[in-house]
Amino acid sequence: MDEMRYEAPDTLDAAVALLAGASGKANVLAGGTDILVQLRADMIEPTLLVDVKRIPEMMSIAAEDGGFRIGAAVPGAELGEHAALKKAWPGVVEAAELIGSTQIQGRASIGGNLCNGSPAADSVPALFVADARITIVGPNGKREAPVAEIVTGPGKTSLAKGEIVVSIFLPAPPKHSSDAYLRFIPRTELDIAVVAAGISLILDEGGICVQARVALGAVAPCVLLVPEAGEALVGSKLDDAALDRMAVAASAACRPIDDKRGTKAFRIKVAGVMARRAARIAYDRARAKDDKSAGRS
Repeated sequence: MDEMRYEAPDTLDAAVALLAGASGKANVLAGGTDILVQLRADMIEPTLLVDVKRIPEMMSIAAEDGGFRIGAAVPGAELGEHAALKKAWPGVVEAAELIGSTQIQGRASIGGNLCNGSPAADSVPALFVADARITIVGPNGKREAPVAEIVTGPGKTSLAKGEIVVSIFLPAPPKHSSDAYLRFIPRTELDIAVVAAGISLILDEGGICVQARVALGAVAPCVLLVPEAGEALVGSKLDDAALDRMAVAASAACRPIDDKRGTKAFRIKVAGVMARRAARIAYDRARAKDDKSAGRS
């Protein structure tokens, strides 16, 4: 491996200039919890490593238009301590809090989790169902993209040379809504997902679902948004029949692989089960939020 250069700029312009001008492979270090493992295992051999944790825009959580803008390098531990964010998007926060151990939480970020490109990334299904938008800065300026356009395959993204994911924007949660994230793992909380499901729901005042988003992780080369699964819940109060239809649609969308953590058949079946459970949690949260708003206990 050639000698690797390490830089820690304190502005976006400086970071973009370093990445755009790199003569060899350049990598961004947001939290480092994936990239340092990959370096030690000789999976990657960058000539330049750009640490972005000194850039203010990438290390802040700010209220914006009723929602939240989260810097791409904000550690998961900070998300878990942000009461307003946790209230607005509990599923996103609980997904972020599953990225590694307590120690890892002090470094790991959802921006890094997204750009690592893993089909099993915990935060990504939750970002899909939150309809998150990603702000990217590069040599040609700033652009925005839906979260679904960032990862193009295992370990691959749509980012051009010199581009950096700066922040993730979570919109204002609609009235009578909530979200949830669940994953199946075979061993401990430090394992990675065999199957994962993120769900967001919008209800009417009577508790009937008027919109649902369902996303699955670890069952295809990229996280899947499954519109048919969401549509199966619309018009219901998430009775067993609606949940069964949703679970069938979720399982039908899966394109998993066999590996040592699970077979294709197992993942396909469990995807429906996890989606069903996450939907119930999201529904109960939305109803509980309405009860609190109305002053009912």
